[in-house]
Amino acid sequence: MPGSGKSTVGVLLAKRLALGFVDTDLLIQAAAGRTLQAIVDDDGYRVLRGIEERVLLDLNLEHHVIATGGSAVYSAEAMAHLRQNSTIVFLQVTLATVEQRIGDFSLRGISKRDDQSLAELFAERHELYSRTADITIACDGLSHEQVCNQIIEALDQPAR
Repeated sequence: MPGSGKSTVGVLLAKRLALGFVDTDLLIQAAAGRTLQAIVDDDGYRVLRGIEERVLLDLNLEHHVIATGGSAVYSAEAMAHLRQNSTIVFLQVTLATVEQRIGDFSLRGISKRDDQSLAELFAERHELYSRTADITIACDGLSHEQVCNQIIEALDQPAR
């Protein structure tokens, strides 16, 4: 979800593991030539999700930490593509944390239906994130450094 710390933790993780870092929200904006919010405002959330899917399917990166947009999980094809060479990490936060961190979500370029509340979007995505993730990190009450440490510890564990 927006406000979960994907970009901040992603940069820290990339530094700690000596990997490159990519924030796909920035790639989406570069591909579209406008902000996420402008895409949603002008063309709707489905167009944003389509651009995001194309950007993800075009990624062929190894040895990188990738912070995806929150709606990446809506594309099974994109997630399967990422999973080929990646470990999918879900930074799990509560709705209260998301609300506190992002404030006015109408300005964040969030891919959601017009009639959908943030709480409804959160519940919908939480289910998808939980199902898709290889590793889930409960982030509430942790600093970004602590979240990074937990990801590294989880990556070092043998697969179950």
